[in-house]
Amino acid sequence: MRLSNRNKASVYNFVHTLLLMMVVFGIAAFLLNEYRFHAVDEESYLFLGVPVLLLVIFHLNGRQIFEYDSDGEALNFKNRNIVPFMDRPLHDEFPKYKLITYEILTVFLMKRLYVTISSKNNGSTILKYEISYLSQKEVNDLKLSLNKVVKANKEKND
Repeated sequence: MRLSNRNKASVYNFVHTLLLMMVVFGIAAFLLNEYRFHAVDEESYLFLGVPVLLLVIFHLNGRQIFEYDSDGEALNFKNRNIVPFMDRPLHDEFPKYKLITYEILTVFLMKRLYVTISSKNNGSTILKYEISYLSQKEVNDLKLSLNKVVKANKEKND
């Protein structure tokens, strides 16, 4: 099964650009109010706070693009940001038989996928992916696919 939200990259890029423009215009409105117009008093800090808060929330939600491929004998996970220099993209590929378990944690608007795989060195390794920007249907499809792999691995080991 293949799952990707790469086609939504243009929407995420638009939102990011819009938020950056809001920050720039907020700074300009704050400076104009403070040094020229004096139209609002203490509320002028909202010109700075609200756009910066929205931009921080957008980036704290994690990497926007998530791709998953379970076709063949391997599981392939890719997780990247729409802004290439923000952080390193994640790319992991491992055989299906190494998957032990997975867990999806949801805290407010943030969703994380934790995948536990068997490892020769430590016994197991936990890989973390940010799936906040997946729709609920995509998350359900991901759960269904991972459940099949985990179930097949348990049956093989028993």
